[in-house]
Amino acid sequence: MDFAAIKEAAQGYEQAMSRFLRDMIAIPSESCQEEGVVRRIARELESLGYEDVTIDGLGNVMGSLGQGERIIAIDSHIDTVGVGVQDNWTADPYQGYETDQIIYGRGASDQEGGMAAAAYGGRIMMDLGLIPEGFRILVVGSVQEEDCDAMCWQYICSQEHIRPEFVISTEPTDGGIYRGHRGRMEIRVDVHGVSCHGSAPERGDNAIYKMADIIRDVRALNENDAGPDTPIKGLVKMLEPQYNPEHFADARFLGRGSCTVSQIYFTSPSRCAVADSCQISIDRRMTAGETWESCLQEIRDLPAVRQYGEDVTVSMYTYDRPSWKGTVFETECYFPTWINAETAPHVQAMIRAHHALWDTERRIPDASAASQRQGRPLTDKWTFSTNGVAIQGRYGIPCVGFGPGAESQAHAPNEITWKQDLVTCAALYAAVPGLYAGEE
Repeated sequence: MDFAAIKEAAQGYEQAMSRFLRDMIAIPSESCQEEGVVRRIARELESLGYEDVTIDGLGNVMGSLGQGERIIAIDSHIDTVGVGVQDNWTADPYQGYETDQIIYGRGASDQEGGMAAAAYGGRIMMDLGLIPEGFRILVVGSVQEEDCDAMCWQYICSQEHIRPEFVISTEPTDGGIYRGHRGRMEIRVDVHGVSCHGSAPERGDNAIYKMADIIRDVRALNENDAGPDTPIKGLVKMLEPQYNPEHFADARFLGRGSCTVSQIYFTSPSRCAVADSCQISIDRRMTAGETWESCLQEIRDLPAVRQYGEDVTVSMYTYDRPSWKGTVFETECYFPTWINAETAPHVQAMIRAHHALWDTERRIPDASAASQRQGRPLTDKWTFSTNGVAIQGRYGIPCVGFGPGAESQAHAPNEITWKQDLVTCAALYAAVPGLYAGEE
């Protein structure tokens, strides 16, 4: 494989990738409102010579190269979060701007930069004849990830019946190769109370007071240690072999689980009445060895939850929001943990490609990225969640991550990505399929 030619080709496409990314940023594409950016991506893939460009029943856009039966997919979610408070941005988040080094705007790192690099990585494969015999390359622009992680890939696998041999995620990785991350789930706790006039609160049963006790215990579950005298043992316990004998080593790599109360609601007849219900949402991050059943039971076993007995219900949220095409694909809000060994063939193909193209250290495109990348291992893991929770977490399809941009830019105002990252990633995407096929 001529790695110098791959690098030269990727560098030659820097301007085209930058233009494509800026076009995508200029089209607002929050979850369930991605039609405009999907159609822009479809046009780009067609202009680049992709053989089969389709939009599936949910609204994901896909372009394929090659005619083999074995599929290597490159996935980018192309929906974004909103912009938040406009005053926190120094420039229009959709108009954006670029310099010699960076591109600014909502979606630059999370995660439309990955789409630009993937599309042109496929073009480089065509230019240089890098698609292995027997393989098909599938470039995917997936929808609704920000709303419901990887529901899009549940649809692709179960409804479109597409099962790649492995998938490269282009989520931002700060120049690293990422082989897993913690899972997460969305837990709901409902507390029942009885209202009465606020002038005599003892006549009622205040649901907010009950919930306050439960919230205290949820906080303890996140913050406590796991010592023998600690009544509510903290989630840090899963890093220890005595509590997590089969998975503690993976848990130490991925990081401990966490939980936090993210939302609170109540009902009351008026501001002069005792609250008769209260609900909270819990964002639960899961490490290796934790399951949705164990996480729900952990909340049910909290002292305050047990104290209030049948007045408390602990459950998991479901997601049923229609896609931009009007399709509803209902799923529970459970996003499993996943991890690969560094020795796995698809991970090794990524590592060998990086070594051959860009050496053994993370690429630092300019000084502003140095503090995020310098000294970190090349092979690592994400802090946040990705479509890998369904690709590998649910369906067991090997997944590995390498994408332009930085995790710290995700969901933040003044979001940027680096042009050099687009070049670095496009080159690596082009090289990996041949190295993976050669490994076998």
